[in-house]
Amino acid sequence: MNKTFFDVGYYQIMKNGESAPGDAFLSRRAEGRQRMICVLSDGMGSGIRANVLSSLTATIALRAVERDLPAQKTAELISRTLPVCSIRQISYSTFTIVDIDEQGTVQIQEYDNPHFILMRNNEIATLEEITTTFKPGTVKRNKITSARFKAKPGDRLIFFSDGVTQSGLGTAHWPLGWGDDALRELVRKTLQLDPEISSNKLTRKIVLESLKNDVYKAKDDITCGSVYFRKPRKIMIASGPPYDRNRDKGLAEMIRDFEGKTVVSGGTTANIVSRELKRPIKVDLDSLTENIPPSSIMEGISLITEGIITMGKVSEYLEHNARQGDINGNPAQRIVASMMDSDIIHFVVGTRINDAHQDPNIPMELEIRRTIVKKIAFIMQDKYLKDVIVSYI
Repeated sequence: MNKTFFDVGYYQIMKNGESAPGDAFLSRRAEGRQRMICVLSDGMGSGIRANVLSSLTATIALRAVERDLPAQKTAELISRTLPVCSIRQISYSTFTIVDIDEQGTVQIQEYDNPHFILMRNNEIATLEEITTTFKPGTVKRNKITSARFKAKPGDRLIFFSDGVTQSGLGTAHWPLGWGDDALRELVRKTLQLDPEISSNKLTRKIVLESLKNDVYKAKDDITCGSVYFRKPRKIMIASGPPYDRNRDKGLAEMIRDFEGKTVVSGGTTANIVSRELKRPIKVDLDSLTENIPPSSIMEGISLITEGIITMGKVSEYLEHNARQGDINGNPAQRIVASMMDSDIIHFVVGTRINDAHQDPNIPMELEIRRTIVKKIAFIMQDKYLKDVIVSYI
């Protein structure tokens, strides 16, 4: 499993008419380690009450697994902690826990969620499973199903709430609900058509197909999570010229030799790369928008954009909704989409003061390139579990 990356993604749509999702999905990489933990929980009912149940369950489960608490003890802790429904006199929330260690060993615990799918070589793999019980507390159901396997490059683990498998229930096309078999067939066909599809895109496809089954009015919260075990995808984003002009050539060669996508953000930086690599720049007028300067084209570079304004917009998109990323959108959206589709993000930040930004009439944000990059890096690490490297030159 050396150099294999855990591409974690999820997508969610809340029940039609509700103000809060009744499902919760949390994932966290153990600090300083490659270990990854994901939890998907489905609270009883829907709306705010279900949101409290599922969020509390996911949080407790995540922290318990981090502390290596056994599955049975984790379930007991959850059942004794959840608030009791005043109407039904039970506290109930399902969960699926996925724990991946540094060696790629995966442990899965399921409590009343639909059964996960493990795709290997585009076929559904069957695993040996163990069923255990825990002291139920106020919860009637008390069986946990556990599975363990050693992940291989190319494996995909997919898990979901019953809003997926029960979607379409009562409709003419799916009177008994979508079900496991139809879902598995969709997954198989999707991977045949796009073997390298990211976890985010795969889970989005599954959830949107479920919504379609419900005639575009979700009858329940619909949540899907996925882990894709593969070689890491890398992106380098260079913004700003080096402090020492003697390092211009080194910057250009670093970008040229990088194994992955490359983004050059900033006109001065782009001109340096063009000069040192002797490659012309051409403005892409088709990318012109009202608020963001157009991108440019250069051989061997994935994307060239204006600097501070565009990166500021990237930060804004990430703060509000990273799913605004669009590989065919404006330059800032394309950067977001490229980062979301990557696993390791390397920022190379130039520290030379750009004379063009000393005009007092230019907004102050044009002088804070490093601050913007730090903000983007934090969001990508903390919220989206990306490996981020920031180098200053």
